[in-house]
Amino acid sequence: MQSPSKLSPSKPPLAHIDHQAQLEEYLRVLKLPMFLHHYQTYAQDAARSGLSFERYLLALCEAETTERDARKIKRAIAQARLPFVKEISSYDFSAVENLPKARILELAEGRYLEAAENLLLLGNPGLGKTHLAIALALAACRQGKAVRFYRAAKLVDELAVMRKDLRLSHFTAQFVRLDLLVLDELGFLPIDQEGAQMLFQLISDLYERVSIIVTSNLRFGDWNTIFGDAKMTDALIGRLTHKGHIIEFVGESYRFRHSLQQEQLKVAESKPEVG
Repeated sequence: MQSPSKLSPSKPPLAHIDHQAQLEEYLRVLKLPMFLHHYQTYAQDAARSGLSFERYLLALCEAETTERDARKIKRAIAQARLPFVKEISSYDFSAVENLPKARILELAEGRYLEAAENLLLLGNPGLGKTHLAIALALAACRQGKAVRFYRAAKLVDELAVMRKDLRLSHFTAQFVRLDLLVLDELGFLPIDQEGAQMLFQLISDLYERVSIIVTSNLRFGDWNTIFGDAKMTDALIGRLTHKGHIIEFVGESYRFRHSLQQEQLKVAESKPEVG
């Protein structure tokens, strides 16, 4: 007994089949858009160059795979909700004293994600901590990782809303499915005690399961001003630094120096020429 086709409810007599239309319908059902778009062009090229059927099919498979990978990366970047796009190549490493460029480039390869290790970017404001955090997050997206970016204060606000709506457990469950959480500007804005406790609980839940990148303009000794509880602060730092990479940013604010240079340029341009 012949089993019915799942792709076509009935098969007309062979003489009446429009093979091209049927092929294209199969390609749509199988969700192979690159096959559908390129099969005729590739077939003509293969006929002209004498390629085998296998090589023709391989070329179509390569085109389909490349397109799927591109769509996957695009989707991962959208889901990460990065506030803007920054690349490591556009970061000025010369502006920050003793910043380990080679180490950061190595981290961008993503091996720390496989081990659920954390990155702590600490130091003065205006030195590009957020720039590098976003660049590393973007690199992770391109490696097919699930990433989510949050300003620390914004995340605390969302945790509070979810707790009030009795949806906190459902909300935090999504973070466990991530490969990387970026927690930007920790300590930049004050956090109340309830918010600090919820943030601590979330980071504890992700401990050794999900990598976290933290940027902060506060040194560890000042983190108690964020959380207001010495024991909780010590426990949090312990979780983040265990299997963690600490990178310190030392120097004068890039934004301040840039503004100063722009102001000096305006003053120089406003001076009348002597002649």
